[in-house]
Amino acid sequence: MINRPQFFASIRSLFKRLSQSQVDGLNFLLDAFEQDGGLSAQEMAYMLATAYHETAATMLPIEEYGKGRGRKYGQNIDIDGSRYVGLPHVYYGRGYVQLTWLTNYKRAGDKICVDLVNHPELALNPTYAAQILIAGMREGWFTGKKLSDYINAKADYVGARRIINGTDKAELTAGYARQFEAALK
Repeated sequence: MINRPQFFASIRSLFKRLSQSQVDGLNFLLDAFEQDGGLSAQEMAYMLATAYHETAATMLPIEEYGKGRGRKYGQNIDIDGSRYVGLPHVYYGRGYVQLTWLTNYKRAGDKICVDLVNHPELALNPTYAAQILIAGMREGWFTGKKLSDYINAKADYVGARRIINGTDKAELTAGYARQFEAALK
C-alpha cells in the first residue's frame, strides 16, 4: 500500500504547483498500480516518470501537441513505411505514453480488448490509458523493450527510456523517476 500523504509531500517539489487535476491523475495511476499488484517501486516510479514527461506534467491522458504534424505517423504512414488508406483517423500520440502509429494502436487495442483502430480517442480514457501504460511497458509493446530489460535488481532509468522513445530525454526522464522512487519509498 502506497502511503499517499508521504508520497504527495515528497513529490510536491517536482511540480511547480500541484493542481487538483494533477493530484487526481496521480491518485488514479497509484490506484491502477495497486490494483495490478505486481509492480515494484522502481517500476511504478518509471511509469510515473514516463507519464509525467509524456503528458507535460498534467498526469492526465492527453493528445500530442501538434497532433503528429510533421511526423510520419501524422501523415498516415505506419512504422514500416507503408501508407494506410481508408481509415479516417491519424494515429498521433495519445494517453499517458503518447501511443503512436497504427500498428501500436492495433496491438494495444487487441491486448486491452478495445477498438483503438476505429476509435483512437479511446486511448484518452484514463482506464484504457493506464492499461496501455502498465501492460505496454511491462510487455514491450511500443519498441520491443520492456521494463524487466532495465528494472530488475538495479534500476537503469536512463536505459529504460528505450521502452518508449529511444534515448530522447533519457536523462531528464531518469531524474523524474528517481524523484518518484524516493516518494514511493
